[in-house]
Amino acid sequence: MSDPAAATTTTPAIGPSLRAAGGSSPGVVMIDAHGGDAALIAASKRGDREAFEELVRRTARLVYARAYLETGDVHRAEDLVQETFLTAWRKIDQLTDASGFRPWVMTILHSALIDSVRRASRKKRKRGGSGRAGGDDELLRLADPSPTPAEAAQTNEERQRALSILRSLPREYQQVLMLRYLAGADYDTIARQLALTNGSLRGLLHRGLTMLRKQLEAK
Repeated sequence: MSDPAAATTTTPAIGPSLRAAGGSSPGVVMIDAHGGDAALIAASKRGDREAFEELVRRTARLVYARAYLETGDVHRAEDLVQETFLTAWRKIDQLTDASGFRPWVMTILHSALIDSVRRASRKKRKRGGSGRAGGDDELLRLADPSPTPAEAAQTNEERQRALSILRSLPREYQQVLMLRYLAGADYDTIARQLALTNGSLRGLLHRGLTMLRKQLEAK
């Protein structure tokens, strides 16, 4: 399941954007890389940008993988990640459950995705239509314009089918496959983000890939 998204493995560079949003860094938070998020969330609510950026580092791959799974477009996914974390920074005071940072951020991503689709639809209406496909076809267009039209059409069709199958898999398989093959995360990173043992992770990846391949090979 090779994809250009796998090359995008760095945490989004949100620092300058956060500074523009009015963030401050009053002090250095002692961060336990393997600890919970509660202290980081509390510090973020006090305006500590460094604490929030650590939360971003812990969750950026997961958010990016979901954004790419939904859009099929590297650049659109990156924009959605930036928008998601900027919104999270501005609304961090609204998070009441420190254990719920990840699902809260994913909810913000979902809203950002819906807004993005609506904006694209409005632009298309203003142009009076350009002959380009809308809806899912628009979201899943190829990011790389270099292939020939025939090659691009075939690659795009294959990518859409693979993403569609991945979306249909049970959540436990979907998450590990997203992180490994869409976000390019290594095994240790995935295990930390999803609180899995190495053995459990490898088992989920193996079974998930088997399910994915069987559906891809089905006529």
